[in-house]
Amino acid sequence: MVVLAKLLIVEDNELSRDMLSRRLRRRGYEVLIAIDASQAIALAKRDRPDVVLMDLSLPDMDGCAATRILKNTETTARIPVIALTAHVSWSYRESALEAGCDDYDTKPIEFPRLLAKIGRFVPEAEGGPSTD
Repeated sequence: MVVLAKLLIVEDNELSRDMLSRRLRRRGYEVLIAIDASQAIALAKRDRPDVVLMDLSLPDMDGCAATRILKNTETTARIPVIALTAHVSWSYRESALEAGCDDYDTKPIEFPRLLAKIGRFVPEAEGGPSTD
């Protein structure tokens, strides 16, 4: 299987994390996992993923604060960050975009929509084979 891209999933909810990582791996993505913001920042600096899928509600610091750190660090500043949250209000969306997130998606995740958003940042991902 050809690896389409390396994605970092930042998610503290085990069920959400496992479901999303399995579905993305079946699609051909290499998946890195962080369960909190501190781990996400360290992994992003070390492994330089192609895209970060950032939960906004994390236990140690919120996803907006973590995104600000990533966007203000030279080695990670250009990595696209897609915010993922159960909060659907415009204020959460605006906060995420102001923090530096490149896109925003809501939970529960609509997988085809999320794949399209990832495809904006990793163009070869758009035509990947569907196994869902």
